[in-house]
Amino acid sequence: MGHEGDGYIWGYQLSKRSGVRSGVLYPQLDRMLDEGWLKDHWEERQDGQKRPPRRYYTLTDSGRRELGAVAHRIQTEQRFSTLRGALA
Repeated sequence: MGHEGDGYIWGYQLSKRSGVRSGVLYPQLDRMLDEGWLKDHWEERQDGQKRPPRRYYTLTDSGRRELGAVAHRIQTEQRFSTLRGALA
């Protein structure tokens, strides 16, 4: 468990893919964990591993529903029209 192919992604990788700085991303991930949108786990240490263990995240069913609702609002509400252009 804990590889991107099984729905998990680690924080640094998510930061790089999204272009969101870690100082902005990690507080958001913490909020999403608190709200039940995400679940997380730490990778197991491997013998000889020199880097710190990675923390992996995946969406919960609740998180998928909530983010789907946010995406729908972005697509349909006029106040998000400038954001739609940026995400296209």
